Amino acid sequence: MAAQRAFTTHPLVLRRVTVRRVTDVTPRMRRVVLGGDQLRPFTRDGIDHPAFAAPGFDDHVKVILASDGDVRAALPAQLPHGIEWTPAENRLTRDYTPRRVDAAAGEVDLDFVTHGDGPAAAWAASAREGDELWFVGPKSSLRLPERLDWILLAGDETALPAIGRFLDERPVDVPAHVLVTVPDDSARQELASREGDTVTWVVAEPGDAAALEAAVRELPLPEGDGYAWAAAESRALLPVRRYLLRERGLPKDRLNVTGYWHRAETAPAEAEAPAAPEAAGVPSPVPWLVARAALQLGVVDAVADAPGIPLGTLAARVGVPAAGIGVLLPLLAAHGVVVGDEDGLRLGAAGEELLDDHEREEYVGHEAELLLALTELAPALREGVAPWQRASGGTLHEAVVRDAERYGELVEECEQLVFLLSGLTADPLWSGVGTCLLTGPGSASVVAALDDAGHRPALRVTEDDVPAGVLRARVTAAERVDWTGGPADIAVAAKALAHRTDEEAAALLERLAGWVPRVVLVEASRPDGLSPHAAEAALHAYAATGAPLRDATAITALAARTGWQVRRVIPLGWGAEATVLERGGTAAV
Repeated sequence: MAAQRAFTTHPLVLRRVTVRRVTDVTPRMRRVVLGGDQLRPFTRDGIDHPAFAAPGFDDHVKVILASDGDVRAALPAQLPHGIEWTPAENRLTRDYTPRRVDAAAGEVDLDFVTHGDGPAAAWAASAREGDELWFVGPKSSLRLPERLDWILLAGDETALPAIGRFLDERPVDVPAHVLVTVPDDSARQELASREGDTVTWVVAEPGDAAALEAAVRELPLPEGDGYAWAAAESRALLPVRRYLLRERGLPKDRLNVTGYWHRAETAPAEAEAPAAPEAAGVPSPVPWLVARAALQLGVVDAVADAPGIPLGTLAARVGVPAAGIGVLLPLLAAHGVVVGDEDGLRLGAAGEELLDDHEREEYVGHEAELLLALTELAPALREGVAPWQRASGGTLHEAVVRDAERYGELVEECEQLVFLLSGLTADPLWSGVGTCLLTGPGSASVVAALDDAGHRPALRVTEDDVPAGVLRARVTAAERVDWTGGPADIAVAAKALAHRTDEEAAALLERLAGWVPRVVLVEASRPDGLSPHAAEAALHAYAATGAPLRDATAITALAARTGWQVRRVIPLGWGAEATVLERGGTAAV
């Protein structure tokens, strides 16, 4: 049986609230009390929405602001069950933790650090009774493990709303060990600690990684089953995460470290480095390749495990001649991966980031392999094949069905689907469904979404042996699933086409035609409007399959060539859609 899910999902709703009261909690933090009818169940544009719910102590809502003051033009589109982030050049978003939620009064408190020049701080500094604010979320709430003996809550002053709410509401009845760094004593707040708790205040500049790490190291954490939660400036948390994982041996499912904000200024190592030559403003790929090599050789991990390691010792540990490591060092140092000299090397800020599993995937994971396939982009375009196929001699689908690690990365990428699938699970098409056939790396998310919606069809999965083994480890109560496939009332193919060429996608649809009368394709049809890499989305899709993101026209063409008809499309948000296909008949208009 899979482990307990780490979060509970919530419907994504755009809400308008107004300022009711403003108070200064400290000279550096302002509390804005917001209220309005849209915190209760309400109807807008014919769509019914549930009441605001933020049960978790570290839930966050996404506040929407506008660079030019025209907030209405910056708002996303509300779907019946989700949000679509339409393009808006003036949109600014910031995440904030509800400090207090009072459903009876129809109020929610947001605390803003006002010592800064960001758009949210500026809005809070001038907020007056009656001012409006729009926000979306929360999309999920953290589920703490059922068995705990203690909890660590650490962070800077931006973490105080979450820490304060935890201590007020006590979602778990265990001693809390609190550590907060503040820029001066005036930023301290009264916290609802009780017997058995410890509270430590440390005066340090915002974003001071060394001070935060040193303070966490000094905490005498008790024995037993613990949980560590930390929130602060993103880079300042990197050594804290490394310490808790690598030195204290805290399991990953007992650790939640979240970057609440990002320091704007350039890191010193980057500022002092000589500028690399660039052609027409296009950055060189050489630093990326060097960082990739350092990860593949184990250089980053070796330096992390032995800070201050001499070059010769490092070379022996990773099995590379010292001269070879020396070739990498200048660029690794120039870009902040390592600091120091041959007598003693330590990780820099960029190196600390590379210890994060998601960050390193950009260099050595599936995403990196797709990027390398783009070296064949020009000939692939001429030949009309996927760059992956041109580079490797086989399709991406052929590769992932043989490689558990690679397929596992696809499954992890699909974990975000669970936040979007309420539009699908709320659809009437589930009426009378007794058996559901699943395929694709998003299958585990579909199972979770069906569970959340209260649907209990018999479940079947059709996948090759390796993908099925990966999914079996990710699905809650995997023993209830028939892993041999077979006939069903409906099939859901969740991101099953994203790693298939058109020919492979058509073959899948033909196979499903022998088992089900209706198929739902869950795919990204357009880039995520909030993603900083939205411009690259179509290229990444092309690298994988030889086709850009498949929109309605492409899906309709695939359906037609395999005897399916598009009945309708259910928008899910964030660029994703669920396309309902049925056999024969007349296509929907």
